[in-house]
Amino acid sequence: MPKWTKQFAPTQTITFLLFDQFSNFCLANTVEPLRAANAFAGRVLYQWTFASVDGSPVESSSKMRVDVDQDFDQAKGDLLVVMPSYGFLDHANPRVISSLQKGASRFDVLVGLDTGSWLLASAGLLDGYQSTIHWDVLDQYAERFPMLDVSTDRFIFDRTRITSGGASAAFDLIIQMIANRNGMALAVQVEGLFAGRTGMPSRTVTGPVAKAMAIMKHHIEDPLPIGVLAQMVGLSQKSLDRRFRSEFGTSPAAVYRTLRLNSAWKLVSDTQMQISEIATRIGYQNAAAMTRAFRKAFNTTPQDMRRA
Repeated sequence: MPKWTKQFAPTQTITFLLFDQFSNFCLANTVEPLRAANAFAGRVLYQWTFASVDGSPVESSSKMRVDVDQDFDQAKGDLLVVMPSYGFLDHANPRVISSLQKGASRFDVLVGLDTGSWLLASAGLLDGYQSTIHWDVLDQYAERFPMLDVSTDRFIFDRTRITSGGASAAFDLIIQMIANRNGMALAVQVEGLFAGRTGMPSRTVTGPVAKAMAIMKHHIEDPLPIGVLAQMVGLSQKSLDRRFRSEFGTSPAAVYRTLRLNSAWKLVSDTQMQISEIATRIGYQNAAAMTRAFRKAFNTTPQDMRRA
C-alpha cells in the first residue's frame, strides 16, 4: 500500500502496561495522537486499555493516578506497550519478568517506550532484535545487555519489536506508526494538530523533499507551481515528482494539496472565520472549490464539520 493513502487498516488493539512512576508525559504523547487519528479518520482505527501487573491502580511520577482496566494476566491484543519510565530497575523483578515472559505470546508486537526496553530485555524478549532506550540510560543498557544490538536511534522498528527513547521520541514513534499503518496523509493531519497547522512528520523525509515540504508550508496562501518549487530545490520537475512518489507514493501536488487542506481543517475547527476567507487563506479562488476538495479529503464539508 502506498504510504500516502487513506485506505484504513482494521482496528488495532493496544494494551499499555503501566507501572508506578510511569511518565504521564510519555503516555500522553502516545495516546493523544492515537485519539486524534481516530477523530480525523471518523472511525476507530486504534483502541486501547490500561493494565498493571496485578490490576491495582498506578501512580505516575507526577502523582497522577490511573485506575487500570485489568491486570496483565487478562490482557491480550495486537500491541503490548511496556512503560515503566522511572523506577525501572525496581520493576525488573522476578514477578514482572515472569509475567512478561508468559504474556508475550498473547500479543503480535511488543513495544518498549522510555525505559520499557529494559524490562523486555530482562525477560529475554529482545534477544535477536535491534533496540534502543531512553538516552539517559543508553550506556547502562548496553553494558547490562551486551548480547543485544543496541542503537542510538530515537526509535527502532525491528519486525515484531518496537522500541524508543523518551517522551518526545515516543510521539515521533507513534506518528511513524500511524503513517506506516494508515498512510502519511493521516500522519500529517495528526502531527499538524500538535505541531502546528501545517505540521509534517519531517523526520520521515530528508534532502530536497524535506526542503520542498518546508517551502510548501511557507506558501499555503499563495501556492507555488510545482515547476517553480522544483527550481527552488535545485531539481527538475520530473525529478522532484519521482522523489515524492518514491517517498509518499503520490505527486508533489497531492502532498501540497493535503498540507493546504490540513490548514483549512484547523481554521474551520479553531476559528469562526468565514469559509470564503479560509478558502483564500489556503490558496483557493472561491469557497465552493475549497469545499469540494475538503469533502474529498475528509468526507465532510466545512459547514457540516462546524455543525457537528
